[in-house]
Amino acid sequence: MQFLKGETAAVSRLLVLLSLFLFAAQNAEARVEIDITKGNIRPVPIAISDFDADNPQAIKLGSDVARVIRANLERSGLFAPADPKAHIQQPAAMRVQPRFQDWRVINMDALVTGRIELQADGRLRGEFRLWDVAAEQQMTGLALFTTPDNWRRLAHLISDAIYKKVTGEDGYFDTRVVYVAESGPPDKRVKRLAIMDQDSENHRFLTDGRFLVLTPRFSPSQQEITYLSYFNDRPRVYLFNIDTGQQELVGDFPGMTFAPRFSPDGNRVIMSLAVDGNSDIYMMDLRTRARSRLTSDPAIDTSPSFSPDGRQVTFNSDRGGTKQLYVMESDGSNQRRISFGQGRYSTPVWSPRGDLIAFTKEGGGTFAIGVMRPDGSGERILTTSPMVQEAPTWAPNGRVLMFYRERPSDSRGRGQRVKLYSIDLTGFNEREIPTPIDASDPAWSPLSALIR
Repeated sequence: MQFLKGETAAVSRLLVLLSLFLFAAQNAEARVEIDITKGNIRPVPIAISDFDADNPQAIKLGSDVARVIRANLERSGLFAPADPKAHIQQPAAMRVQPRFQDWRVINMDALVTGRIELQADGRLRGEFRLWDVAAEQQMTGLALFTTPDNWRRLAHLISDAIYKKVTGEDGYFDTRVVYVAESGPPDKRVKRLAIMDQDSENHRFLTDGRFLVLTPRFSPSQQEITYLSYFNDRPRVYLFNIDTGQQELVGDFPGMTFAPRFSPDGNRVIMSLAVDGNSDIYMMDLRTRARSRLTSDPAIDTSPSFSPDGRQVTFNSDRGGTKQLYVMESDGSNQRRISFGQGRYSTPVWSPRGDLIAFTKEGGGTFAIGVMRPDGSGERILTTSPMVQEAPTWAPNGRVLMFYRERPSDSRGRGQRVKLYSIDLTGFNEREIPTPIDASDPAWSPLSALIR
């Protein structure tokens, strides 16, 4: 059984999950599976039927839930949902078990059925079953209770369950993204904090744009975001509580401050701080506000990011003459360079799985987003562009990256566009992420930021 923590009115309408259980899987050796470590994967043909229901409101919700599940799975690049118009069997006919031959006719490997019920106490009950069409066996299922206005999150949780059963990896659909929303002309850019679900829904602004904001990052353990803001032209690091909408000053530092990030336990913040014209990596304990210096090189050290176990830190530095990637222990010892390719490396971010470090690479007139192992081996470029693209952030399962790409304006300041994109580790599934206005510097929430 699993429980979700409710939130205040500032971020209300999150799912309150009252019951969660697995139906017994009838076939432990399911035939429908994907090895997502391979490149150019053939998407699994899957049908997601509208969820069965008995009254008009529930019927509408059942259709909406199925639509969101289809969109989630299709966007992952690992599934090919069938057009509902091609479905032969209707939802009501599958209350006990599907007629599998009807789904083999349209070449489906997997099938999702479900039911939506409005309970007498006002709650919404949703259940689903995932079927292996060829084996004619149920693979898994879930039943969940929530409130009717939280139906989207129910759809995301079901999507995660399907993704995990077929791929063996955790899903990432029940997550949110915080980013910098940009508007206005290039010389008077307004930058606000904004947050949305990973599918661009439930969008809202967190700050009003009076002060410039940069580099928002989620806490791994609390409903908080750390970010940099220029208050009266002075850079300050703040904590923003998503539950309450309140912000707290982490510290008023004497020099420029860059790229604050949380430690994996959420108790510390690591950042680059410029003191007397020299930028080094510092760590602050959020409980005591004690600050420790991790690097002391005359070069520019910036963009630190913890390993998921908190034992190491990756950062970039120009101490070798050009911007390159480095790794050190979390106490600042054993600093060593890990990038040796052609070009300039920056914005390293450790994968939640611990197996890779994502980075931005610039050289030869192009900008690339790539990954390498923590020892510098296995460098692989996922996407390149002649336009500026930066700031990779990991989905919590460590299989998808989001970043931003900037199209420069012309001589009259027209045409500037900054948009978010995602790409998976195969490099074959690049997608633009819709936002109401220009968007940069995304940060993906961990699952723990929503489910505790």
